[in-house]
Amino acid sequence: MTESSSSSRVQSVLGWILLVIGVVVFAVRIQHEGAYAMPRGAPLVAGVGGLLLGGLLVSAAGPGWLRWLAVAVSPVLVFLGLYATMAEFEEVISLYATDSAGQPAELRLWIVDREDGAWVGMPRTKAIEHSLDGARVDILRDGETLCVVPVLYEDRATVGAVHAQKVGKYAVAQAAAAIGLYPREARDTAVALRLDPCPEG
Repeated sequence: MTESSSSSRVQSVLGWILLVIGVVVFAVRIQHEGAYAMPRGAPLVAGVGGLLLGGLLVSAAGPGWLRWLAVAVSPVLVFLGLYATMAEFEEVISLYATDSAGQPAELRLWIVDREDGAWVGMPRTKAIEHSLDGARVDILRDGETLCVVPVLYEDRATVGAVHAQKVGKYAVAQAAAAIGLYPREARDTAVALRLDPCPEG
């Protein structure tokens, strides 16, 4: 086997891996009941990038430098795609809010249940940017849309307890924490939000 044909085979295999990841990033979200949650941010980059660069490598089209560029960035796309896919395997909710520019925003969040209600965690900047504390917002959970009023907590005991329960619930959080890609303990910048049902009327 010549070096050229070996290189082409490696590119083709990598292309098929990228194509599969690109499809799965979009397809994994179909398992959740209710409205489809379109990938955004890094998951969208992984999905679209995987499809485009995977197609480029499988077809062996385009100039050689472009295919090698695709090979060079493929580890990043594979990582982002796998993480985005794993994050969607277990329960994820959509929280429909408004960002600082007044634009609708769909936040995909892990959720935990305690005796005092349902809780989510996130960076404080995200909670402030979307004006979540005390707002009336909708969440999509188990195919059902509910009106909730998030109540923001910043005390470290509450934030730490919610984060620890989240790590205990989600296998991908445990795996990512084991290799240092997800914090095992809540960061100082994290907050917790209790999702109280909206008052009737």
